[in-house]
Parts: sequence; C-alpha cells; structure tokens
Amino acid sequence: MPVPIETTPTFAAEPAVDAQFVAVPFGRDLAPPAELPLPVDALLAHYEAKGDPGEVVEVPVALGSGIRRVLLYGIGAGSAADLRRAGASVVRKIKGGATVWIRVPEVTDAAALAEGALLASYTFRIGASRTPPKIVFVGGDEEALRRGETIARATSLARDLINTPASVKSPAWLAEQARSVAADAGLGFREDTELVDFGGIRAVGRGSAGPPRLVEISYAPEGATRHVVLVGKGITFDTGGLSLKPEEGMKTMKTDMAGGATVIAVMGALATAGVPVRVTGLVACAENAFSGSAQRPGDVITQYGGRTVEVLNTDAEGRLVLADALAYADAELAPDAMIDIATLTGAAKVALGLRLGALYATDEALASALLASGEVTGDRLWRMPLIDDYRADLDSDIADLANVDRRMSGSAGSVAAALFLREFTGGRPWAHLDVAGPARSSADDGEITKGGTGFGVRLLLHYLTSVK
Repeated sequence: MPVPIETTPTFAAEPAVDAQFVAVPFGRDLAPPAELPLPVDALLAHYEAKGDPGEVVEVPVALGSGIRRVLLYGIGAGSAADLRRAGASVVRKIKGGATVWIRVPEVTDAAALAEGALLASYTFRIGASRTPPKIVFVGGDEEALRRGETIARATSLARDLINTPASVKSPAWLAEQARSVAADAGLGFREDTELVDFGGIRAVGRGSAGPPRLVEISYAPEGATRHVVLVGKGITFDTGGLSLKPEEGMKTMKTDMAGGATVIAVMGALATAGVPVRVTGLVACAENAFSGSAQRPGDVITQYGGRTVEVLNTDAEGRLVLADALAYADAELAPDAMIDIATLTGAAKVALGLRLGALYATDEALASALLASGEVTGDRLWRMPLIDDYRADLDSDIADLANVDRRMSGSAGSVAAALFLREFTGGRPWAHLDVAGPARSSADDGEITKGGTGFGVRLLLHYLTSVK
C-alpha cells in the first residue's frame, strides 16, 4: 500500500538563501522578501489581487543566474477554512519534487494551513509514482503545525484505503490494514471471522469468494470516563448483489468502504491527537458480490440480537452490516454514544450534493457537537429529520423489519435507511453520517483530491478531542 502523504514537512526560521519557491502571505501581516521588483501594493494592484483565500500571485525574481518564484498568497479573514484553502493553493502551484518555503502568517492557529498544504500534496498512484513537493514551514507555532500534519496524515491514510482497487482490497485485506494501524498505534485489536451471531454481515458477504469479517479496534486512555463507539461500513466492493447495479453505478464502488476507512484512520490518530475518551472502532468488512451462494431478494436473515429482517433489495446491504455492528455495540460495549459513518444511500447525495454529509441523530447534544465540528474542520454536515411517520414503511409481512421501504417507492431513501439503523441502537445516543456525496470527488479542489476524500476523519477527530 502506498505511504500516506509522502511529503514530510520540516520547519525553519527563514527560507534558504537559494530557495527557488518562497510563499509569503499578503494582508495585514505582509512581510515579503526584500528582492521583489516592485512595491507589494503596486504588484497586488496590477494583478487586481484582493487577498482572498486561495488567491496566489506569482512574482519571478532574480536568483543568481536563475529565477526565484515568490508566491504571494491570500488568507482572507484567516479562518481555518481560509487557511486550508491558502495552503492547498500554494502547494498546487508547485510541480514535481520542488521545495516550497511557506512563511506562516500571524494567525491564532496555523494547523489548518499545514493541513491544507499537505492534503493538496496527496497523490495515489499504482506504478510510476509522482514525486511530491517538499514543504518547509517558516515561522509559526510548530506544535500547531504538527497538529495539522497529524490530521492530514490520518485523512491521507483513509484516502489510500479508499482508493486501493478492489482487486487488492478484499475484506481480509481491509482487516489486515486495520490490524497494522492498531499495532502501530498501540491499540487493541480483535477480528471475528466466524460471525456466528452476525447474520447481516454473513448474508451480505455470502456471495463473495472473500469471506466477511468484523474488525474491532480499541483505544482506552488512562482516566477516560466516557466511551464512544464508531461504526464504519466496510463494503470493499458493491455490485448490488442479485439486485445488480447498472455498469455506471459500479464504477466507484471500490470506495463503498469509505466509512470503514474513516474509522480505521481515526483510530490510528487518537493517541497522537490526545483524545481523552475511550473509543472503540468497529468495521464490518464484506464484499457484496453475486453468485450461486449470494442472498436473494425475499430472504429473511437474523441480525445480531435476534431481530429478523426481510431482504427486499440486496443493494441495500450497507444497513445490514451496520445494524449488526450497532446491535453488538449496544449489547456488549455499552457506550455513552454511538456514531456510524457510511456511503449509504444515493438519496443523501441527491438531497445534499457533493459537499455535505447527512446527519441523523437521536441526541441533541451529540448532533450539535458534530455539526459544530463539521463547521470547524470543513467536513460539513446537514441535520436531516428522522421522520417517524415513515417508520411503518419498514414493517415486513413475515419478519420484524424489511431492509427497504416495503412499497419500494424509493422516496426518502436516506431517511428510511436511518430509521432502519435506529432500530438497532438500543435507545442510546446515536448519530448516523450518510456521506455518499462528499466521500468521493471527481476533481481536485483545494485540499480535496480526486478520488476518495477521507471525509469524516477531520470531523470525528475534532469531535472526539472535544468530548467532555
């Protein structure tokens, strides 16, 4: 597997004398290199630059017999979002393995600048690799910059897991990556491959040559009094099963384990980020394939804890594996709160597009904290309703529940999926993040890179760090 973020930032008091790329913020704390050919105000006026975040003015100056490129970059109001975009815009100006010296602006917290710069340097490639830029931060609070690096590396790890092709990424492979992350971070690790009581995970993985499994990673810092369980959907490829997806719908399905990747990456960063609460990460790993042994529409399965479910659509498989994990967490782990994250429904993507994740929650304090963390980190959420009037649509004629609206209307699909999952939470404080839209990107944009985005890593790390 590629190494997440090959760029390792370094720190310096001043740029090297022979530095070919020097990035300097412009605005209230502008401190440009003395060799600029014109006054800064004249340069900015010429380029009609306003200092907006992401705005970069390139000025070539003499450097011996060569050229130094001075990049004047805007930081807007200096918010976290502004700094992330600024850092990303600077790095995207650099080609190949060149070194860029980034002067850190005088802001309260420069972590977001490092985060944006490092995430924009991310690449995933199989075969001939691209040489990433080398980044040197000049000035600023090194502790804050290191915090930004921790967040960026965790997000990058999630991207690597998501972007890995399904020809490599079997359920066993994903579980092995989780084991490696846990070992590196000194965390507890357990893997269930028998799945005797996990009828949902077993049924979804039945049609694949690669058996399913449930991964459990545990973090327990000294003195922790609160316990949060994270649950991630780990469908390593989703054909839809016998309810087969069309070809176009399958092209991105190697990324259907984005929620599981987020959970693994978050767990690996907890200690470094100084998270003060106990956290257990559960990843339900399976491949939803079709074969003679695959589950059929109309089958009835028994989820963890004994609830029976009539499977009306095998392409609504994510909720089946999550339901098992949630029921297990409720019965065996007794957490103070449960949060699941999944690329669960196309309906959430239709409703909110590619920038926002859908948030469903049974607890107001939990919902408020997650919304606030989303605004701070850029992994933004939108609160969606758990409409109890729709709950009866999930009743089955022959089982306790149906896995989709029994009328097969397709309306309010994201709400129906959340209502289904709520049935397995035992009434505990619970939040469901449907990230089918923002988990994938079709183009580079700021710190977001094409492919898996790692959406949710920054959000959950911020939330867990602030849990009281």
